[in-house]
Amino acid sequence: MGEFKALALGSYTEVKYHPFAGVDRVFEELLAGELQVKSTEDYRLLSKDSLSDYKLVIAYTEFSDHKIAPEQSGSLLSYVASGGGLLVVHNGISLQRNQELGVMLGARFTHHPAYTSLHMTVSAAGHPIMEGITDFVIEDEPYYFDMQPHFETTILAEYLHGGAMRAAAWCHAFGQGRVVYLMPGHHLPSFSVGPFRQMIRRGGLWAAGLL
Repeated sequence: MGEFKALALGSYTEVKYHPFAGVDRVFEELLAGELQVKSTEDYRLLSKDSLSDYKLVIAYTEFSDHKIAPEQSGSLLSYVASGGGLLVVHNGISLQRNQELGVMLGARFTHHPAYTSLHMTVSAAGHPIMEGITDFVIEDEPYYFDMQPHFETTILAEYLHGGAMRAAAWCHAFGQGRVVYLMPGHHLPSFSVGPFRQMIRRGGLWAAGLL
């Protein structure tokens, strides 16, 4: 097991679209040897005391109309700004329902057209997260985003859809911490695609300051 710990949040009991069961094991497997992953749906662990134990938080949080509690949102913001890592995968963008977290994420999800085959183009080949990763194809949901204005982020990968190139992965510093967002991950088969698995591992390690 790794020397450091990661906290992965998803939904087991109130699943709308994206069950965490199975995906949780992928995160645990991919980060093994560097980070020991604790998978849970208990948002109460988003507290200053609890988060101090973790090098990385992974969000695969389910879409919901409900915001998380202000004290949880504030704790996550403070955690990242103070040097923690945040890896957000696919539906984890739902953290945007708390507008302050939406700003930290660097973009806002607006909608998605139908599930389809997507050609992912690496747009930041020189970034540590994308080292050794080349263009690939994945079957997934094409999420559309409005990028936050006046916010600097590095687009790691893009895809062509609806006549335009669209962001599929990005990363940036937030205070002393780091944030990574990866768009694929609609369901378990997505996590069998080799380049995407590499992006999860390398993205998590980069966010945690281990890469």
